[in-house]
Order: sequence, then structure tokens, then C-alpha cells
Amino acid sequence: MTDNSRQTASPRSDASASDLTALRPYWRITLAAFMGWFLDAFDQTALLLTLPDIAKSFGCTLGAMGTVIFIQSLGRALGNTGWGWLADRYGRRLAFMIGVLWFGIFSGLSGLAWSLTAMMVIQFMFGIGFGGEWTASAALLMETVPARSRPMASALMMAGYEMGFLAAAAVQAVVLPHYSWRLLFFIGLAPALLAIFVRWGVQESPVWRKNQALRAERGRPPRARFRLDLAAIQAIALMSFLEFQKAAIYSFYPTILRSVHHLSPAMVFWPIGLFCIGSLLGKLACGWMAGRFGDLPVMLGTLAVVIVTIYPFLSATLYGVMLASALVMGMAASGIFALVPHYLAKRFPSETRSFGMGLGYAIGSIGQGLAGQLIPIFGRGPSLPISAEGFVLASSVVVGGIALAEPDELPGEHMETDPA
Repeated sequence: MTDNSRQTASPRSDASASDLTALRPYWRITLAAFMGWFLDAFDQTALLLTLPDIAKSFGCTLGAMGTVIFIQSLGRALGNTGWGWLADRYGRRLAFMIGVLWFGIFSGLSGLAWSLTAMMVIQFMFGIGFGGEWTASAALLMETVPARSRPMASALMMAGYEMGFLAAAAVQAVVLPHYSWRLLFFIGLAPALLAIFVRWGVQESPVWRKNQALRAERGRPPRARFRLDLAAIQAIALMSFLEFQKAAIYSFYPTILRSVHHLSPAMVFWPIGLFCIGSLLGKLACGWMAGRFGDLPVMLGTLAVVIVTIYPFLSATLYGVMLASALVMGMAASGIFALVPHYLAKRFPSETRSFGMGLGYAIGSIGQGLAGQLIPIFGRGPSLPISAEGFVLASSVVVGGIALAEPDELPGEHMETDPA
């Protein structure tokens, strides 16, 4: 059964309700999940925007900075799985708060790094919190909002990344011409404020609470065994290549703009800004369309646009073409990520959902780290865009093939608190 047929099987009364209206009572958790991803993105983008500056400070090559990205991805993999286990065992809300504080602290410490080795260690620790925050908040959001609104809630949460990316791009345009790159990382201490909001304004997942109560009534231990079924395998495989594709698209994008196209930090802001604006619009549009047509058609459509747009996005020499392709690429390449929390949540049962979602993102993080290693190896200097384009095209085709291999049963499609 396809997503499309599942979607049309819902009651007509549900279909007539507004997704955003239905989300209104859940604004606190929606805002918290959005802000968590916003702050994650700001801190991550601070690294991507300052790669040339950090390399100059430490006297290392861009390839060595690619190793920093890879080491961070290993930390994200550990954080995704470790926090997934923590959220399944002790609750999504507690894991969310700890993750936010963790990545905020190590983002700030990145500004104190005194060598390449120190930056690798600190970014590894940052990655643990980065991955853990997403895992816990995504599961908490998907288990709290009503079924009808999950695609839109998924899109709103993931739109936080583009807003954080845009905010970091705006700040770097002001900071880098006058101050050290270290200041961008010191700003990353802001997540402590979000932890306070989660502590006082966000409730625990009703699905998690209900499952804990049922297990206590039946005398079962609080642990559940993770099942690697077809739905789980599809989720993990898709995230691996989707994260690789995303990294190939944008990890070296600021570097290409500065080093290959020789744009100033102020001029870099505009293509990155339009990419982020396109991403925000694309995620909202994809969330809306997925709620009506299913995940699969939306995924395939965005992948087709990425394939067509990748060359002008990275290789155009006219500034106007750069700006237009940045807007379109943002809508497509980031739009598909609007579906990720909803897509992953449906592929794991509630008792191991957070661990499963974390595992999918963890292995995906390794794919992202591999892209950071491979692209500079196959493309040095002016050939860097060509290397990135080749990897984007190949990974986009693979993602489309995996998405088409839809299993017949999705163990997490219906949650315990959903109406019968």
C-alpha cells in the first residue's frame, strides 16, 4: 500500500481540517522543535562558513577541515543512537533538554580551539549533542501532535534549519570582515535559553507516557527489542544517501562561493540567503503536499529538481544565475527534508521509535561525513564544484530508487494515541 492510498483512506472530516489550525494547541512543542533545529543549524553553519578562516588560522588544508566535518559526523552518529536509547528509556523531553545544553556548550568551546586536533575533539563532542537533540525533539513532536498535522509539523520543525543557516550567514557577513571567526562559535551558547523553555513549557510525549503505563500494568520491563525489518532498513538506507546528497550540495557551498567564484562575505550572504528562503518555502510546500498526496510523489519531484539545478547552482558564473539557482535549489534540496521526521516516525514502533529514528540519522550522518572527505579529494581548487555535482547526481538517483522500494507495512504509521 502506498502513502497516497493511505492518505486518501483518512476520514473526510479530518481532510477538511486545517493542518495549521490543528497544530495551534501544540505551539509550544512545535516552537521548541523548530528552535532546537534552528540553533543546531546556526552552530553547524558557523563551522561551514568559516572553514577557510579556520584552515588559515591552524595552517592546514581544506581537506584537513573536511576531516573535522567527518569527525563531527561520527559524534552525531553516536549522539543519534545514544540519545535515541535515552529518549526511549527515560523520556523524549529529558533527552531533548540534555541535548540542547550539550551542543550549546561545545559550540562555545569551538571558539576556544587552539589547534586542528583540538577542533576535531571539540567538534566530535558537539556532534554528540547535535545528533541527540534532533533525535529526541523529532520523536517528541511526532508523538505529540495529531496524526493529520504530522506532515506539516515535520515541515515546520525542519524549516528551523534554514532559518538558522540564514541567521548564521547574516551574522558572518557582519562578523568576519571585522572580527575573528571565533566569535561566531561563542554566540552558539544561546541554546541554554531553549533548555529553560523546554523545562517549563513542554510536556512529555503522550505516546511515551501511555506505553510506559501499559508496560507497568502488564509487568513488562521498560526495555524493548529493536527490530531491523524492511521498513527500518529502508529508513536507514534512505537517510544514508539523502544525508550524503545534502552534504554534497551545501557543505562546500560557502567555500565555493568564496574561493572559486571569489565573492566577498557580504556577497556570499545573498545566494545563501536566497537558498535559505527557498528552503523555508520549499519545506512548507512539501509538508502541505505530503499531507495530501503522500511522501513518495513529493520526494521524487524534489529529487528531479535537484538533478536539473545542481550545475547552475555550483558552476554558474553570472551572479544573477547564482541567485536564481540558489532559490530553486533551496526549495528542492531542503524541501525533501521537511518529510524526514514524519517519514522516519512511521517506520519504527513507538517502543523503539526514538532509537530507530536516531539510528537512521546516525548512519546518515556518517554519509554526510564521507561526502566532506570525498569531495575535496576528487575536486581540488577550481574543480571542487564539478566533484560536488557528480556526487549529487549519483546520490540523488540512489535516493529515488530507495524511496520507490516501499514496504507493505509501516509499524509506526498509527500511534497509540491516534483515534481508532
